[in-house]
Amino acid sequence: MSDSDTRDPTSLRTPIVAVLGHVDHGKTSLLDKIRGSAVIEGEAGAITQHIGATAVPLDVISSIAGELVDPDDFDLPGLLFIDTPGHHSFTTLRSRGGALADIAILVVDVNDGFQPQTLEALDILQRSQTPFIVAANKIDTVPGWNANEDSPINATYEAQSDRVRSRLDESLYEIIGNLSDEEFSADLYWRVQNFQRNVGVVPVSAMTGEGVPDLLAVMMGLSQRYMKEEMEIDVTGPGVGTVLEVKDEKGFGKTIDIVLYDGTIRADDTIVVGGTNETIVTDVRALLQPRPLAEIRTESRFEKVDEVPAAAGIKVAAPDLGEAIAGAPVRIVRDRELEDVIEEVEAELASIAVDTEEEGVVVKADTLGSLEAMADALEEAEVPIVRAEVGDIAPRDVSVASTADDTKQQAILGFNVDVLDDAEQRAEIEDVRVFSDEVIYQLIDEYEEFVDELERAQQDTILENIIRPARFRILPDHTFRQNDPAVVGVEVNSGTIQNNTNVVKFDGNEPERVGQIKGIQEQGEDVDEARAGNRVSVAIDGPTVGRQIEEDDELWTEIPEKHGKILEQELASEIPGDELEALNMYLDKQRSRDPFWGK
Repeated sequence: MSDSDTRDPTSLRTPIVAVLGHVDHGKTSLLDKIRGSAVIEGEAGAITQHIGATAVPLDVISSIAGELVDPDDFDLPGLLFIDTPGHHSFTTLRSRGGALADIAILVVDVNDGFQPQTLEALDILQRSQTPFIVAANKIDTVPGWNANEDSPINATYEAQSDRVRSRLDESLYEIIGNLSDEEFSADLYWRVQNFQRNVGVVPVSAMTGEGVPDLLAVMMGLSQRYMKEEMEIDVTGPGVGTVLEVKDEKGFGKTIDIVLYDGTIRADDTIVVGGTNETIVTDVRALLQPRPLAEIRTESRFEKVDEVPAAAGIKVAAPDLGEAIAGAPVRIVRDRELEDVIEEVEAELASIAVDTEEEGVVVKADTLGSLEAMADALEEAEVPIVRAEVGDIAPRDVSVASTADDTKQQAILGFNVDVLDDAEQRAEIEDVRVFSDEVIYQLIDEYEEFVDELERAQQDTILENIIRPARFRILPDHTFRQNDPAVVGVEVNSGTIQNNTNVVKFDGNEPERVGQIKGIQEQGEDVDEARAGNRVSVAIDGPTVGRQIEEDDELWTEIPEKHGKILEQELASEIPGDELEALNMYLDKQRSRDPFWGK
């Protein structure tokens, strides 16, 4: 056992830091630099490698940051970095209804500026109300840069030539401008007075360590000033945490990697975990953490520990964890009533349950938090959801999607998940569209493009089968045959005349059918239709010129009432302006005798 029972039960925990940003902008390099700097400073023993996280204590931060961080000014014990930065969805992992991370670093490449995942990360930070700072990374790649390893940014900035400083300033102000476009007030960190209202931008290099002292100083300053009260926890109390990942571990079976943000977890505790079908109640078999400074993503040798206080990342081995969900709450029972703890977990799960409807798309995501972010974004886009779950896209998801009545909803949207092979094959057979992306808004854009295409195709099909409006006039001295059929020259005034459509002539507002178009010729060639402005000869089966029709008569294509309604209510934006004009004139005539015609 550790000495946690002898400590003051109220203690300040380490703030949890998430690192976000577009792929290749240097998230992992930045974390590696912070860890590496600690090793160079001879502080390797002080760094604790957790599961899915790295704890950097205050004295290590002080030794890296130099005069920028005086340990006497701080009560907080240091920073806990979530070190699997490839999954930017970690900021949507929740802790009691908020984001799991207390604070975040958004990494932006000074050369590339804002990219899709940068915008995605900002959206997540805004939704979860997580305070953040921007690390403007790769300053060492500015042409002509003269590196000063591990130095604070002001010292290295002043040492550069005017031209280099000017180039860097240009990139930094572009990033500040991008932030402004996304409605964040931002400036270079040394100009920011209030970090709650303004985002600080810290120029850094993950390669040379320049600006890293400033980054750590700002993170500590922000945490100390604005989060001290939130960091107060009862260290000896029963632990509270969030599942990061569910993993198979050799010798232990299914395990959960968790971030503990309150209390303590012990090797003999009973835990309650959110599960796919029902809440899991199980007993801890082992608490596992990597050996010192081992890299968790490649290191499989763990050591067992008796207990772990917050904040920490730890692997929990216990029976029945196969159904645990990434992003779900974890609660330690200890001296509380089991039913009360189960109720707590279920209430938290219910608070992030996605509202589903009778009809809609199927949604899959990697964690509960990102599932919730997806649901919010789809609600904004007015896309209904029929099923929403954590996990890879499986055949049963295809089965659900395939039963939708509306073709637009025969779709699955997967965020940050894999598509299982048999699901992919099934989707092809069932004609279910699968959309998969690591950026939420791109995923929704792709789906909306598909819907637009589908609607266009459907409207084209309807238009093909609908009788189009047209107004045309028989030209004087253009009777080529009087009857059986009558062949006359006409000018199309508006709309489109088509073969095999009925023709009417209005007597006042009373329509009278005079025959049917049985052929259209333009300059001696047979055509299927003629548009406004064209002069063509038409064969009209039924009338005789001089009796039912006369030269100079205005004739109309007869539009069935149902077609008039569809044209007006569904296709008005799809037909040309002159055709719409012909339709409106036709409707006016019909409605002057029957006000409800075509409504």
